[in-house]
Amino acid sequence: MEKTKKYCYGFCLLISIAINILFTINLYVGGGQEISHRPLTWSEKAAVEAEEVAAISCSGHGRAYVDGIVLDGKPVCECHVCYGGTDCSELSPGCATDADGGDPIFMEPFWMQHASDSAVVISGWHRMSYRYADDTMMSKELETYIRKMHSVVKNAVTEGRYVVFGIGSTQLLNAAVYALSSENSSSPSNVLASAPFFPTYKAQTVFFNSENFQFEGDTNSWQSNNSTDNMDVIEFVTSPNNPDGELKDSVIGGKTIYDHAYLWPHFTPITDPSDHDVMIFTLSKLTGHAGTRFGWAIIKDKAIYEKVLSYISFSDFGISKDTQLRVLKLLKVAVEGDGQPLFRFSYRKMSDRWDRLTSVMSKSTRFSIQQRHPLHCNFFNETRLPSPAYAWVKCEREEEYDCGAVLEAGKIIGRSGSTFSAEDRYTRLSLIRSQDDFELLLQRLTEFVSLEKGSIETM
Repeated sequence: MEKTKKYCYGFCLLISIAINILFTINLYVGGGQEISHRPLTWSEKAAVEAEEVAAISCSGHGRAYVDGIVLDGKPVCECHVCYGGTDCSELSPGCATDADGGDPIFMEPFWMQHASDSAVVISGWHRMSYRYADDTMMSKELETYIRKMHSVVKNAVTEGRYVVFGIGSTQLLNAAVYALSSENSSSPSNVLASAPFFPTYKAQTVFFNSENFQFEGDTNSWQSNNSTDNMDVIEFVTSPNNPDGELKDSVIGGKTIYDHAYLWPHFTPITDPSDHDVMIFTLSKLTGHAGTRFGWAIIKDKAIYEKVLSYISFSDFGISKDTQLRVLKLLKVAVEGDGQPLFRFSYRKMSDRWDRLTSVMSKSTRFSIQQRHPLHCNFFNETRLPSPAYAWVKCEREEEYDCGAVLEAGKIIGRSGSTFSAEDRYTRLSLIRSQDDFELLLQRLTEFVSLEKGSIETM
């Protein structure tokens, strides 16, 4: 009998413990769920508005936006190039396809698939101060996620380095030139880049017209005519390069600015972490959010870091707190699953486009595109071909020295080689725009190739 009582007491004690555990879980976990699912108050109207606009049908050939044009009280569709009508369902058959711009709209479907995780609701009183609570202008949490992104991708060394935010990479490019330039106006720094190079390097350097630096053009041409001894040189190194996608290294050495806008797995195999004094990245080519205007520099030397920071502070007194919040939200999604969902989606898109483009261009003797060489990618842990953001097209016929004009006659708008300080026999075609843009570009190129056996005049 006594033994039975002991069993009973023991059983009751176990039941009591179990009940207390369940109560505790409900208090701390269940209570948290209750808070997260409580009725919306101030954010409800904004959420409803965003959902209603997102639901507007634009036939898959456009998009409506909360901040778009409003007619009769409703936002209207903004159509892709060559599409029109109230719902973007009307294709203009004679329209010229736009392969000029660098808008990375090809990633839009990924973010639509991750709509709830990447959405941001901002209260009217969000971050009204110039500064954060720690008296800085840069979000520490965002910096943490930027470092985490590089750790996941293995494309840049960030340990022991400084990070500075900028309005896209564009602002940071000139900030870096300013920070590295000579302070002796009688002997300004010579700014160089290897052709073909991104035209903003020259345009910005000339525009700001500083006494401390001047643009001197192509690195190789300048080096052949000048001795680098006792010469103050700042070299832009774009890797992968814009426009041809090649991985580049410094020609002269010394003071370099590595522009790594396209150093992401969907554009190029990630071979080794970049480890340079000044490295610049941009959100636009990582997640596709070019309109958010956010970039960052990773800097080794503290004195250079402080000069870049001063440049940003004087030019715009820091980066928008709303922008930083949105970027933080996007990067939290980007690093999920060690970046595999984002980069596998975007790489499949780019790889497919290159496969289809290569298939068409391989049948042509009139046009050629850049050669691509396989490399081992440490991110995907496989050997693969690069899938650059742009096709660097060359007109092979001797008489067709202006390739942009040749393509434009066939209703393809590209960006001429001279824009990149190269010959106009070359033209850059963008492969990162919407699927509509790519399909129309491929159609126009197919038409070109199919008519090659005829005379040039047939075009």
